Amino acid sequence: MENKKLYLILIIVFAVAFGGTYFLLKKEKPKIAKNEVSINSPIQVETQNGLKKAYFASGCVWCVEAIYESVKGVKESVSGYSGGHTKSPTYEDSNTGRTGHAEAVEIIYNPEIVSFKQLVDVYFGSQNVTQVNGQGNDRGSQYRSIIFYQSEEEKKIIETKVEQLNKQLKGKKVAAEVMPFQKFWIAEEYHQNYEKLHPNNSYIQNVSIPRLKRFQKNFPYLLKEEAKH
Repeated sequence: MENKKLYLILIIVFAVAFGGTYFLLKKEKPKIAKNEVSINSPIQVETQNGLKKAYFASGCVWCVEAIYESVKGVKESVSGYSGGHTKSPTYEDSNTGRTGHAEAVEIIYNPEIVSFKQLVDVYFGSQNVTQVNGQGNDRGSQYRSIIFYQSEEEKKIIETKVEQLNKQLKGKKVAAEVMPFQKFWIAEEYHQNYEKLHPNNSYIQNVSIPRLKRFQKNFPYLLKEEAKH
């Protein structure tokens, strides 16, 4: 009887040991589904009809939209939200600062007329590059500066520009976050083309237009003909 018990114990021990080893040998690393992308991997938006897209956040979206609209080679500038963790954010949601999103623009441009590098120059040349969480009196994470990249090439262009600026700033640092592009959410219709449609709005008069004019003064060679007058 004792020999039988010992035999059974040995069988159980062997089975457990062998089974565990087999499980470890057969265990595979979890596979990432084809439609899933690592949070650290940028999503590259397809070129359509020869036009590419780029994404920037730099304070009030009304200001940034108007600035890029004046750049030659830019077909359209769309207001929206990006850089956060919630789906389908609204202006009210984003304005709480709890969605992680910043007001951002989608720039649809012709790369044969204006390059991504030039769009990056426009980005840094039209803001206070050292201000954290905002531009001017627009403050909060929803107004923070973020520059998005869709490829390693774009990331390198951004990093080179930031490095150059940091050397010029002498002790200060560029505040803009550099993030892999994930998703752009289009803002409500009333935000689109706001500066053009509401030229007499007090914010447009006192903030957007002065910021636009400062940019245009510094980058006359990048302006559309109609924007020069």
